[in-house]
Amino acid sequence: MSKNRECLVCKKSSTETPVTKFHYQESEFYICPQHIPVLIHKPQELVDLLDGADKLQGG
Repeated sequence: MSKNRECLVCKKSSTETPVTKFHYQESEFYICPQHIPVLIHKPQELVDLLDGADKLQGG
């Protein structure tokens, strides 16, 4: 029942660093504390990692 929980950006697993789950477009993703600011302030940097990130606006 092991589920792969790794940061969307750096690919570090939950055994290496804390990760937080978020939902986007009916899917579930994980992100580590180091990359949460990217998700919040510069989501355009996630274009290659998250479909539709180019439509998100940073805070």
